[in-house]
Amino acid sequence: MNKVYFLSTCSTCKRILKGWELSGNVIKIDIKSNPLNENDLDELYNICKSYEELFNKRAILFRDRKNNIKSVKEKDYKNMLLTHYSFLKRPVLKIGNKLFIGNTKKVVNNASKYLMNFNRY
Repeated sequence: MNKVYFLSTCSTCKRILKGWELSGNVIKIDIKSNPLNENDLDELYNICKSYEELFNKRAILFRDRKNNIKSVKEKDYKNMLLTHYSFLKRPVLKIGNKLFIGNTKKVVNNASKYLMNFNRY
């Protein structure tokens, strides 16, 4: 199942999703109103094999918590991802077995190129 996880109140997510022109076969999931559950997270993890890669280290809540944590391990990233929507790096586009995580120019451009080919079929 093709999905995009995003935050509807984020202007960067809105701009990126508008540029991607996602077809109807991509389910849009607003993580604020539909937070990640363990099944969703497992699905993403099975592709990228890293909770840290999915994690938004710029989240304000993380800055507050990391002072109390000596070292963050994969299980810590997983637990935090399940506790609050702001810990997910966004947007996360899942097309088949391919993930595009975050909003860097490189990721957004690679996803755009991939979507052009994907939308042809």
